[in-house]
This record gives sequence, C-alpha cells and structure tokens, in this order.
Amino acid sequence: MENENNAQHFLDLIQKSRKGKFKIYIGMSAGVGKTFRMLQEAHSLLKNGIDVKIGYIETHMRKETHELLSGLPIIPRRTIFYKGKELEELDVQAIINLRPEVVIVDELAHTNVEGSKNEKRWQDVLEILEAGINVISAVNIQHIESLNEDVKRITNIDVQERIPDNVLRLADEVVNIDLTSEDLIARLKEGKIYTADKIQMALQNFFKSEQILQLRELALKEVASQVVRKVESEVPNLHALRHEKLLACISSNDKTAKIVIRKAARLASYYNGSWYVLYVETPQESSTRIALDKQRHLINNFKLAVQLGAEVIKLENSNIANAILTTVEEKQITTVCIGKPHLNLFKVILSTTIFRRLLNKLSLSNVDLVILS
Repeated sequence: MENENNAQHFLDLIQKSRKGKFKIYIGMSAGVGKTFRMLQEAHSLLKNGIDVKIGYIETHMRKETHELLSGLPIIPRRTIFYKGKELEELDVQAIINLRPEVVIVDELAHTNVEGSKNEKRWQDVLEILEAGINVISAVNIQHIESLNEDVKRITNIDVQERIPDNVLRLADEVVNIDLTSEDLIARLKEGKIYTADKIQMALQNFFKSEQILQLRELALKEVASQVVRKVESEVPNLHALRHEKLLACISSNDKTAKIVIRKAARLASYYNGSWYVLYVETPQESSTRIALDKQRHLINNFKLAVQLGAEVIKLENSNIANAILTTVEEKQITTVCIGKPHLNLFKVILSTTIFRRLLNKLSLSNVDLVILS
C-alpha cells in the first residue's frame, strides 16, 4: 500500500511538472502598468535566451507600452468574422503548435467572440498551461468574481467580465502592480491611460481618489492572501492548528444569498480552507410552492457557489437549525456563515429559542458563527 502511495505521489509530481507555470500581474485599475511590466519581463526573458512569444497584448495605443512591443516575437491573432465585422482573438492552437517556453496573454477576464472554442480567455490560458507552456497574464482586481459586490459598492459599476477565484489560486505567482491614487490620476491627466477626449469623463467616474484608494486596498489584500496560501502550502510547519471548513447557509432570498456566498468565498480563500453552501428546503419552500423566479435565482446561486469553489448541499427539513447542526457535525465545520437576519421584532422573539439553541450547540462544539451583512 505504501509503495502504491509513493508511486502515486511521484506520478502527481510528474503531472504537476508537465503543466506550465502561471504568473498573474494584478492591479487596481487600467493604467497602473500591468501590460508595460509584462512586456518588460518578456524583453528580459528574451535576453536570457528564453523562447518567449506574445500571444495577445492590448497596449491601448499607450505610447510607452506600444514601443516595448518592438523586438518581441508575436504570434498572429486568429481572425473571426462576426456580425459583419472582422475581429481578432488569441490563437490558442497556434500557441500550442509553436510551443514557446513562455507566452504573454493579456486581458485574462476577456470574453471571446461567440463561436470560439472557449467562452472566456482564462479558459484558453488553462488549455495552454495544460499543454506545458508557461503563461504570464494580467487582470484588474474588479474582475474577480467574489469581489463583484464590493466593486459595485465602490464604483457603482456592475463589472460583467469576471474570472472565478480559483483561476487566481492556480497561479504559481501573483504580483501586484501598485500605484498611489495621486500617481494614477497624474498619469491619466498626462494622457498616458486614455486619449484626451476621454480624460474628463474618466476623472468624473472611475478615477476618483476615494474609489482608487478602496480598489487599491482590495488588490493589496488579495495579493497578501495569495502569499499566505503559498506559505501555508509550501511550509507545512506553519499550518494553522485546525484546518478551516466553512459552511455558508443560504435561503431563497437571492440578494442575501449572493452576499453570503461571495463573502464566504473570500473567507475560505483567506483561510485557505474548504467550504460548503447549505440550502435547507422547508415545506413552505418545496418546488411545488416556491415561485419560479425564486427557483431560477436559487439554481443560479448554486452555480455561483460551485464556480467559486464550494460544494453545494441541499437538504429537506422543517427545522433549519437541526439541518445546520447535522451538517456541521457531518462535515466537521469550523465556521458557520449566515446572512444578517431581516426580521421584525415579533419574528425575532419567535426565532429566539431556535437561534439560542444554534448558538449554544455551536459554542459547545467550538464552532464560530459569522453573521455577514
């Protein structure tokens, strides 16, 4: 048995070594210099005899960035005709056929043109990594799935192009490209980010000092948590005493469920722990009694949870507290996450005994309860 385990471990190592290494540059917004830094690195790798090629780069015609393309080997993009327009996409097959040691692929959150093999560019990148090619890519903090609500609150923009958090976790290296809000706004005013006709609108919308500061904080926290995960996986002695297992409890309330799922995903990511999403279907919410739109929202929230790395548990029980406690015991949960109760005083009084029982049971078994607002 031990020999089998050793052999399997060695096979896992071989498989791991066959996959390409993945490096992501992350920034708080457009214009911080992610593409510039990737192109600088490409030149440095080329000078050191590494076979590096440009798979897809977006310079946005920024003078300093565009000049760095000179002297770098570029893999031609794939041309697609869509709705009467000629569009260009990353040519995944050409990259796999050419097999460079390193390929630069910008705009990780980009959505591919309809009819492409993969819907998203991050899926293209995973395919390239599977082929054993190393990839350097870039993404802005606002494109990370679990931060969607935070970004919407800060910027008032619902970012549509997003990458699942686990794509970021697959990276061997995550590098933050950091700038102060003053430096970023100065770059914008100097015309180094957008053309002159777009500067004033950008200053009035996305490029406000207080917004940049909050996005900068999100980016710094994200990279810090990536470093913590790397330390924990590579230095086993520094592991926490207990392996965190989180249980996010959701209802059919769509808005609250989304908040709970995304915030629980952040916590699981921070603690480098596994997590579950629990939905308890009471008799009042059976499939024959629940409204169709609620059913649809619920299914979409299950999909979101899976995309963010959770295992979804759906139970039928008239007693929600009992169902939670049973799951806590079965899955050896360390932290239970629930949404902020939207209850009037009468309902609070009615719920007190259930809530107290849940609290007592959890405290006796050394399980934390987190209320997410």
